Amino acid sequence: MPKLFTLTNASGLSVTITNIGARIVSWLVPDRKGTLCDVVLGFDKVEDYLPENHRSDFGAAIGRYANRLANGRVVIDGRTFQLPQNDGPNCLHGGPDGWQYRLFSVDEVDKSRLVLSLVSEDGNSGFPGEVHVRVMYTLTDDNALDIKYEATTDSDTVINMTNHSYFNLSGDPHGSILDHLLTIDADCYTPVDDTLIPTGELAPVEGTPMDFRQAKPIGRDIAADFEQLRIGRGYDHNWVLNTRGDFNKPCARLECPATGIALEVYTTEPGMQVYTGNFLDGAFVGKGGIHYGHRAAVCLETQKFPDSPNHQWPESNAYLRVGEMYRSRTRFKFKIQNSKSTIQSFVFNV
Repeated sequence: MPKLFTLTNASGLSVTITNIGARIVSWLVPDRKGTLCDVVLGFDKVEDYLPENHRSDFGAAIGRYANRLANGRVVIDGRTFQLPQNDGPNCLHGGPDGWQYRLFSVDEVDKSRLVLSLVSEDGNSGFPGEVHVRVMYTLTDDNALDIKYEATTDSDTVINMTNHSYFNLSGDPHGSILDHLLTIDADCYTPVDDTLIPTGELAPVEGTPMDFRQAKPIGRDIAADFEQLRIGRGYDHNWVLNTRGDFNKPCARLECPATGIALEVYTTEPGMQVYTGNFLDGAFVGKGGIHYGHRAAVCLETQKFPDSPNHQWPESNAYLRVGEMYRSRTRFKFKIQNSKSTIQSFVFNV
């Protein structure tokens, strides 16, 4: 049965989660005036998240493999596995039966913690191995949501999990996120081909529209004459994080000047996909009857690099072997700017 669970803290922040795809469906954060803003996109009714009603990724725990796998194929120990090709020639977010569409079991729940679990069968969407996965949400009193993922398998496989929340820190998705200030602690990103599969290169951001080492509005360079932006119709790329899995350092920060709401991201993962809602076109009717339009939100998806099993990236190993435990952790921490923000509000060392 679809269910909803709300985590709350002493500061008035609350997060509502459903067991459909272990999704975050609402995230209420007070702005600089104390007004609660729902900073994520989604639907009014929990049933709307069922795949027979809408096929969306709003707020979901993505698996078995977040992002894209080239030609829907993965090779494990010399054996090729064919996966669904649901994004042109590629497999995206685990295919049409990805974990975002599955009903998770509820293992633990209290006012600040929720643990959900799922058994993904051997051969599910073509992936080998029966995988047992847990998604653990903990809301802290310093306004952070800590997300931990764990998984084991009975056969060697691949795994890459992320949270796919669509953020709009204004609380009003009638408008776009082009005025939001974004900072990413990354000197390089992974360029993509015309099907959004990484070419294998780690390209420097310096001197390109991909440079977010100093805070800048998302919209400043999004329409620049730059091939990668043309391919992605905006930002839809993976950044190679300088934090290298150091969970004590923020890898990114997003800030809305209008509300003063700022979001810091911490992760054990080597990469982060930034997706600026380039394919939102008003077709989804979300909360309050709002048609979610072009660039109404931005996603900050901490992850292994896209298509990692088909590349030689030692820092982005996506294989899970029998007897091993997959672990991943991401923290989203909110802060409030008490006065109008400036573009210099948050700068990483360049």
